[in-house]
Amino acid sequence: MAPTDIPPPLEGKKRRIGVMTSGGDAPGMNGSVRAVVRMALHSNCEAYAIYEGYDGLVKGGDMIKEMQWEDVRGFLSEGGTLIGTARCKEFMERDGRRTAAKNMILNGIDALIICGGDGSLTGADKFRGEWPSLLEELVEKKELTAEQVAPFKHLNIVGLVGSIDNDLSMTDATIGCYSSLARICEAIDSVDTTATSHQRAFVVETMGRHCGWLTLMAGVATGADFIFIPEQPAKEGWEGGMLNIIRKHRAMGKRKTIVIVAEGAIDEHLNKITPTQIKEILSGAGLDTRVTTLGHVQRGGRPAAYDRMLSTLQGVEAVKAVLEATPETPSPVICMIENKIVRRPLLEAVAQTKKVAEAIEKKQFETAMELRDAEFAEYYKSYQITTSSEQPELLLPKEKRMRVGIIHVGAPAGGMNAATRAAVAYCLARGHQPVALHNGFPGLIRHHSDKPLGAVRDITWLDAESWANKGGSEIGTNRGLPSEDLETVAYVFKEYKIEALFVVGGFEAFTAVSELRKGREHYKSFKIPMVILPATISNNVPGTEYSIGSDTCLNALIEYCDACRQSASASRRRVFVIETQGGESGYIATVAGLSIGAFAVYTPEDGISLKMLDRDIDALRDTFIKDKGQNRAGKIILVNEKASKTYSVQIIADIIAEAGKGKFESRHGVPGHFQQGTTPSPMDRVRAVRFAFRSMEHIEQYAGMDSEAIIDDAMSTAVIGIRGAKVQFSPMEAIEKKETDWHRRRPRKEFWIDLKEYVDILSGRPPNNVAKK
Repeated sequence: MAPTDIPPPLEGKKRRIGVMTSGGDAPGMNGSVRAVVRMALHSNCEAYAIYEGYDGLVKGGDMIKEMQWEDVRGFLSEGGTLIGTARCKEFMERDGRRTAAKNMILNGIDALIICGGDGSLTGADKFRGEWPSLLEELVEKKELTAEQVAPFKHLNIVGLVGSIDNDLSMTDATIGCYSSLARICEAIDSVDTTATSHQRAFVVETMGRHCGWLTLMAGVATGADFIFIPEQPAKEGWEGGMLNIIRKHRAMGKRKTIVIVAEGAIDEHLNKITPTQIKEILSGAGLDTRVTTLGHVQRGGRPAAYDRMLSTLQGVEAVKAVLEATPETPSPVICMIENKIVRRPLLEAVAQTKKVAEAIEKKQFETAMELRDAEFAEYYKSYQITTSSEQPELLLPKEKRMRVGIIHVGAPAGGMNAATRAAVAYCLARGHQPVALHNGFPGLIRHHSDKPLGAVRDITWLDAESWANKGGSEIGTNRGLPSEDLETVAYVFKEYKIEALFVVGGFEAFTAVSELRKGREHYKSFKIPMVILPATISNNVPGTEYSIGSDTCLNALIEYCDACRQSASASRRRVFVIETQGGESGYIATVAGLSIGAFAVYTPEDGISLKMLDRDIDALRDTFIKDKGQNRAGKIILVNEKASKTYSVQIIADIIAEAGKGKFESRHGVPGHFQQGTTPSPMDRVRAVRFAFRSMEHIEQYAGMDSEAIIDDAMSTAVIGIRGAKVQFSPMEAIEKKETDWHRRRPRKEFWIDLKEYVDILSGRPPNNVAKK
């Protein structure tokens, strides 16, 4: 007998959207569930959580639950998946899928957003393909009537990739991969100290059956001596090759050896390579060797800042994709290319992913590398250069070799040392001489000729080898600019034969290169190629959407905010008002706000007015009145340090406390330099390496060129950066004139401005809440 109480579809384009997590859990999945639920409710749709993945879809009943706004409160900072995931054999059978279709119709659900791996997404698309025939069978078997299924003729599916392995093609990052990488790097950094103390070798096993992304990135981020990944199987005689590199490193003075092996590591004959096997080889060579298997530690814990932001933005995009879909639209999967959220055909992405494993099985290893994104091959090449001490085939002819000055300018930022280490390794591999210019331009001006050790020093491989995971700046950094004494800077460049300049830093570095570029008119020694690698926690350098150090800052800030929120929630109705750094740019405050689910974010771009505060206090009052004893009730407001000259965090906190009249209270917090972080995040480390290599390749184009020919090329002073879906160089002169707000020390057009809207939507903050300056 067919049931009678099926809810009719919602009017117009409104949908009932089901959201589920499936496959292996990944940190950040909860963020996507929260974003889907709240974006759906904001769009006047209804949201349903399907508990325990496909198992819940087949079992129905209480496993499919309508979600309200408060049901996902506190989800963003939690690891794993709070709505559960389980393997489901029934869904693999047609009878199971028919039951799942019936349960969806019984709840009136006509769209499904799935966060899972490629297997989960393939199952979802198959479900969509069978949907019309499943409905016919339900009518034939009299489980539902033709009238009941008629409004549900089309099912929309949208995929979100939740996977720590980062194994889906067509996306640079999957939800959970950077959190997992952070766990691995944290473990290797910890092992590093004991390895150095005892001059030991450690073999570390990471997850990744068919994908070596975690292993490769951990190798790049930690400066491991050797790695084993499935896409690049070990060649015949790999044992000797590995020992050769390790012995060379030891002969140069390195006290430790780290080898990272993916669980799917193989040789070119497809024989498995195990950590025990590697240990025996190293022990046989006289090295005191230990094995560390990280296992499920890699899956656990709270999501990193990037995964919180990624899952939130992808969840929002998934709801938009559902609302824009037509019956003819192919199922999309939401992907990330560099800094841009994009939609890709789900089936195409899954098919390309499966081709990687097939290529490895057929021993077509070059094809396997090509099927991974271009970034993967680039990182592999970078890793090879930074770890192998002698590669004669890479050496340039003597006339193409340069003395490359490396200088840090501005405040310290996580990843500066990783970028310098990579630049040094690249220079030495190609035959260039890297020269460290210590303590920025003031160091150069005042101490270039000090004896016995001046500010200008050649760097050896051993000097920089241990810098991969170090925070701060090992060669020293300073906010001072060359204009302090341009003549002396020109003299030092000439005296020490600096033939190219690699500048790592923030807005001061940008300003410094601008001054040197303009100084070419008067000083011949500035007629050399110069590249800036943006490195600042503020992420305010024109010409890029990403600066090294900003991810480390976000992770430090989120750790601080999580602690404040825990305190606020334990004390029940409390608001924390937290000051963030960032100068005149609200980037850090906004992205941190998105990543912690802040109630409001105040930035210099919008300013703060009394009317705005008044409206926010009214909204807080309403929220706390509705709060019927729920947990996780603390609220956070983030305030950029320069959002207002009048309203400091203390004043805002006092105003809120006064308005609370005992119903709720307020505290303020200033994390200050804590935001610079300690150990740089893996993202900052690996991107620092990639950008440093690109920068060196760019500089190399000018080797042997006449100084006048160099200055005729606008790209001879350039800034490297991510712009949308690309990494590219931009000429300094054009960026200075057209894209720089010099007064406010930030780009004229800030790419992240639209994210502020999502902070407000997902926190439920009232709209039109902006103080116009």
